[in-house]
Amino acid sequence: MKILAVLLFLLVNIFANKLEVTTSILPQKYFIEKIGGDKVRVNAMVQPGFSPHTYEPKISQMRQLSSSKAYFFIGVSFENVWLDKFKAANKNLVFIDTTKGIQKIAMQEHAHEDEEEEGHDHGHKDEHKDEKHDEHDEYEGLDPHVWLDPILVKTMAKNIYVTLVELDSTNKAYYQANYEKFIQELDALYLELKNQLAGVKGSAFMVFHPSWGYFAQRFDLEQIAVEVAGKEPKPNQMIELIEKAKEHTIKTLFVAPEFSQKSANVIASTIQGKVVAISPLDEKWDETLRHAAKMIVESHQK
Repeated sequence: MKILAVLLFLLVNIFANKLEVTTSILPQKYFIEKIGGDKVRVNAMVQPGFSPHTYEPKISQMRQLSSSKAYFFIGVSFENVWLDKFKAANKNLVFIDTTKGIQKIAMQEHAHEDEEEEGHDHGHKDEHKDEKHDEHDEYEGLDPHVWLDPILVKTMAKNIYVTLVELDSTNKAYYQANYEKFIQELDALYLELKNQLAGVKGSAFMVFHPSWGYFAQRFDLEQIAVEVAGKEPKPNQMIELIEKAKEHTIKTLFVAPEFSQKSANVIASTIQGKVVAISPLDEKWDETLRHAAKMIVESHQK
C-alpha cells in the first residue's frame, strides 16, 4: 500500500507540474506535443468526428480551460464565436495565433455557370444570420487549413516554440531540442511528399469540402471541390463536376467523415471511381498527408 501511495503521489506531482494549454483542433495538438513533449499537457477542443465549423465545447472542456495557461488558435469557424467566451472564462489565458507570419489564401469556391447568372448568390438565407455558427462564413474569408502544408507548419511550430519558452523558460533547452527535431521531420516529410507527387505534378484531385488548397498549392496540384459554398451541388452542377472528373481522369474523391458523402458517391458511381474517407482533422497528421498523396498518385494510375 505504501508503494502504491508513493507512486500515486509521484504521478500527481508529474501531472501537476506540466504546463497545461488548450488548442482548437487535433493537428495543432500534435504540433504542440511534438515541441512540448512530456512537459506540456494539451487539450484539444474539436474531438474526432466533429466539425470545427459548428463545434460547441462541452461543459467539461470549459472547466478544463480554467487551468490552461495558453490557447493556440488557428482561424477555424467555431473560434469566431467562442474565443471571446474563452477569454471570459479565463481572464489570465494567453491567446496565440499559430498562423502568425503565414499569408493565407482565399477559400476556394467551385465556380458554376448558374452561380454567375445569379450574381454569385451562395444561397445564404436570412435565417443563417441568426445562427450561432454559420458554416458558410469560411467561404467569405480566408482558408484556415494551413496545417495541410508541411512548410507552413514550420511557421506554426516557431510560434508554438516561442510561446512555450515564454510560459516556461526553465525548460527552454528541452523545447528547443524538440523544436529543432520537429523542423527536421517537417523538411523530411515535405521532400518525401514532393518526390511522391512529382509524377502527377499539375494533376487535379477532387474533394467534397475544399480543405486541401494549401496542400495543392505547395505540390503543384489542382483541387476541385464538390461542395458549393457549404452546400451540396445542384443537379446541373453535378453534371459539370462529373465532366470535370472525366476530363482530369479522376477516379478518387476525398470526403472527410465530418461531411456528407451523398454527392461524392453519386459522382464516383458515375465515373466508376471510389470515395475515400480522409480527415484533415486527424491527430495522426503526418499519416494523413502521406495517405492523401498516395491516393492522389493512385487515382491517376491507369
